[in-house]
Amino acid sequence: MSTTKKEEESVDYTLSNPDTLTKYKSAAAISQKVLEEVTKLCVAGEKIVTICEKGDKILDEEIAKVYRGKKVSKGPAHPTTVSPSSFVTPYTPLNSDEAEAAVTIKEGEAIKIQLGAQIDGFGTIVCDTIIVPSADNKDGAIHGRDADLLLATHYANELLLRLMVPPGLLATGTDEEKEKASKVKAPTQSKITSLLEKVVKSYDCNLVEHTTSWLFSHNEIEDKKRIILSPGEGNKGEGIPDVGEVWGVEMGVSLGSGKTKNLECRATLHRRTLLTYALKRPSSKKILNEVVKKFGVFPFSLRQLEDERDAKVGVVECVRGNVFRQYEVIGEKDAEPVGRLLTTIAITKNGIQKLAAPPAPDLSKFKTDKKITDEEILKILEQPLAKDVKSKPKKAKKKKAKKPAATAATAEDDDDDTDDDE
Repeated sequence: MSTTKKEEESVDYTLSNPDTLTKYKSAAAISQKVLEEVTKLCVAGEKIVTICEKGDKILDEEIAKVYRGKKVSKGPAHPTTVSPSSFVTPYTPLNSDEAEAAVTIKEGEAIKIQLGAQIDGFGTIVCDTIIVPSADNKDGAIHGRDADLLLATHYANELLLRLMVPPGLLATGTDEEKEKASKVKAPTQSKITSLLEKVVKSYDCNLVEHTTSWLFSHNEIEDKKRIILSPGEGNKGEGIPDVGEVWGVEMGVSLGSGKTKNLECRATLHRRTLLTYALKRPSSKKILNEVVKKFGVFPFSLRQLEDERDAKVGVVECVRGNVFRQYEVIGEKDAEPVGRLLTTIAITKNGIQKLAAPPAPDLSKFKTDKKITDEEILKILEQPLAKDVKSKPKKAKKKKAKKPAATAATAEDDDDDTDDDE
């Protein structure tokens, strides 16, 4: 009895264990693949609830293909959500709510798609913003304020990632120069917000208040460290990114003020806490058992549960007893379009590695007369995210030691040589 517990406690869940990064990468590959498929479904006139259902089905199918026959927990790290133009938070309506189930995607609006997969408790979540095809952008070009929004979101995200690289990690030169670089203090969170504001204001945009990036860990997507952009009073981030950590990095940008408000939509996105509470209702106990089995402590939608109507009843007591955390539906106060990106990254000894990331945009497609001119910002954006590590041959096995080095399989650095063979 105690042996099993000791074995569980002795498992190394950090990035020091190559198996950890392998599982993160496996989950990330699924997240990115499903994001690509769901993006294709986002066309004008399609119901949001239908897209979410199809996305979850694809997510389940892809997750089922990996680690088959192995005693490894796996599942969604985040349900498929599709948020309309002015929505800030992930949105996933229910079929049983007639009005919300009828909500469709509109031509030309900024849609945020978010989803994720987890393997053995290592979750990767990704979010991208797209402009729904319309008569104005059939050629793929994005004009005017839409271009401003996407460019501001893209460059602010790229800047934030570079500001998260631990000081001195990518330093070159003499040992003395490297040591000097490592002693530079990481930027404070207020400094980070200040620099990002310069980026978004170049495009006449604003940061969305309370946009939060979290430290990820085993079975946890909201660990002790967090970075909060444009925090409100009494709300602040804590901790700085360090080598060996995995983060969910979020960027939120608005064409309006960036201020937010609660929307009159049902909260359908929840997450189990580790608190215990003596539930009384049979429906509450039923959905708790289902959530524990299907989703563990990762976010889920009431839509994903066996009986949606039962779930709407049972969830009330679960939230009241703090067994579930409820994610409110929040939107831009001025109802202006919002852009959001979420990237799961690993910080290794060689720099930042994007695990699950939105696809790189084709910047030539954006047509606007606005651009970043601040020299400090431009200089940071020119910096790399990671060292340029050259591929090196693997050490040949003893029996094959006499074979030419050219025939040896090549690999990336020690941190990257962890691809899953499923």
